[in-house]
Amino acid sequence: MTMHVHDLTVGLPAADAPTVIAVHGITGNGLNWSLLGDVFAARLGHGAVRLLAPDLNGRGDSPVRPGPLGLDVHVHELAALARTLPSPPLVLGHSMGAAVAVLFAAAYPGLVSDLVLVDGGLNFPVPPGMGDEDIDKALRVVLGPAMKRLERSFESPEAYIEFVADHPAVGPLVHGPDAEHILRYLHHDVRPSPTEMGRFVSSCVLAAIRADGRDVMFHPRLSGAIRDVVSKGVPVDFLWAPRGLFDEKQGLYDDNRLSILKVPGEVAVTLVPDTNHYSIVLSRPGLAPVIDTVLRRLRL
Repeated sequence: MTMHVHDLTVGLPAADAPTVIAVHGITGNGLNWSLLGDVFAARLGHGAVRLLAPDLNGRGDSPVRPGPLGLDVHVHELAALARTLPSPPLVLGHSMGAAVAVLFAAAYPGLVSDLVLVDGGLNFPVPPGMGDEDIDKALRVVLGPAMKRLERSFESPEAYIEFVADHPAVGPLVHGPDAEHILRYLHHDVRPSPTEMGRFVSSCVLAAIRADGRDVMFHPRLSGAIRDVVSKGVPVDFLWAPRGLFDEKQGLYDDNRLSILKVPGEVAVTLVPDTNHYSIVLSRPGLAPVIDTVLRRLRL
């Protein structure tokens, strides 16, 4: 295992504490889940749940590993992490992290106790004729400012954070009641530029982002992965936000899209009202139903 893993457990974990591995989205890092650790502790007491949150390959403190890039790299790294644990963990994934999580559960069902997917992991088949040349264009459309911040440098960490704070969905969280957790994640992402003296950049490696974005669209097993997981007996929950990546009214999913995707009946599907793609995991109101789901699966 080459990825850096944050132990976000508040306090010392009890000997019998269950483990949650939380997997972040395409341009995030493990400290996306900083607030989650605090809420676990507030709900249950210190050390009741062990929370591990990796920086995926090419983000945060996890360097790009030699060899191929893409979602399968993260899957194999999660398997290596899970094998170090005394019992199979619950795996929680958000956005692209949900795609990683569902592929992991499909490939290694014996290493997962339960699977919780948040606003990701259920994918439509790619339209015919779409090729690699469309990847960057699609990523810029889908990710918007999140992609732009990876393609430029900043005069200071504060300038980087100001840029992120202009994002229509993330900005209110940067200035919200849990800003300390959002800033912790952002400060972990911003780094001195390796090529421009005195400038600062995101830790996200563009090659890794492009490879993962390509796989989210083209991975041959992703569109059927949730049915594969269900067939192997892994319990699955799916929670979704009604608003999108820019806080727009149309989110990634809606009732009609979920109907078209033919989500297996065994999957518990939950709408988390009044959330967008980011606030569903970066705010206390958004996280509350996610945590309820996790604790129900852990029988806590």
